Amino acid sequence: MGRLIGRRRALVLLGSAATTSLLAACGDGSSGDSSSTSSSSTSSSSTSSSSTSSTSSTTSSSSSGSSSSTDTCIADPTETNGPYPADGTNTSSGSTSNVLTQSGVVRSDIRSSFISSTTTAQGVLLTITLKLVDVNNACAGISGAAIYIWHCNAAGLYSLYSSGVTTESYLRGVQVTDSNGEVTFTTIYPACYSGRWPHVHFEVFLGGLTSSSTGKTASLISQMAMPAATNTAVFNGSSLYSASIANYSAISLSSDNVFGDNTSAQLAQMTPTLTGSVAEGYTGSIVIGIAQ
Repeated sequence: MGRLIGRRRALVLLGSAATTSLLAACGDGSSGDSSSTSSSSTSSSSTSSSSTSSTSSTTSSSSSGSSSSTDTCIADPTETNGPYPADGTNTSSGSTSNVLTQSGVVRSDIRSSFISSTTTAQGVLLTITLKLVDVNNACAGISGAAIYIWHCNAAGLYSLYSSGVTTESYLRGVQVTDSNGEVTFTTIYPACYSGRWPHVHFEVFLGGLTSSSTGKTASLISQMAMPAATNTAVFNGSSLYSASIANYSAISLSSDNVFGDNTSAQLAQMTPTLTGSVAEGYTGSIVIGIAQ
């Protein structure tokens, strides 16, 4: 009897131990699943964080690359100074025409005549900054250079040359580039006359004012090609330019006898960037590249 009771007690103890072991095993399994799920979630979160970090890094890199990029420039091509330069290289009304020797030619606002008249040319306001840069020195600005610009009025006529405005000297002026290589002129928008794309002439004298007494000593003679969208807005938006509408519809950059042989890169640099309106006027800038 003693042995039988001992055997039964042993079986009860063994059964209790097995039940405890089974419950423990179920608990471990539940804990294992929870741990696995948590680990998977953590892994997913880590992957998501890594992806976000990667995207942020890419965006930051792209932004940094964009903000740190430097301006590029090329040398502007040499173009004709045309028949109306008034720079001492040709004659007007039988005598040599040269505004570069006149004391009043150094000015920023070129809308008024300054020799024998004070008439102001009427038209859509244009304020333009020219930046002269050295293409052989990372497009650095060139200071101390003289830049002479001239162009036609709203009717397509050139002062000192065209019939009716031979006594006028407006829309011509010279300035010296500042420490950034810049000059800013206040003028009016040029018209489009028959056979030419709207443009502004300019001459660069690297020697400054002392070398700018005649176009023969210019370091560069070229032209700006006015932007198409602004041409259309001005010619159709102001009655002063009514004659330009038909002339402009008959010309293109490719058919122009000056700009027609330029590359797309040259034309891009020769075209100023402008913003504004016919009513308020236009403001913009252009880069002029030259090799020193």
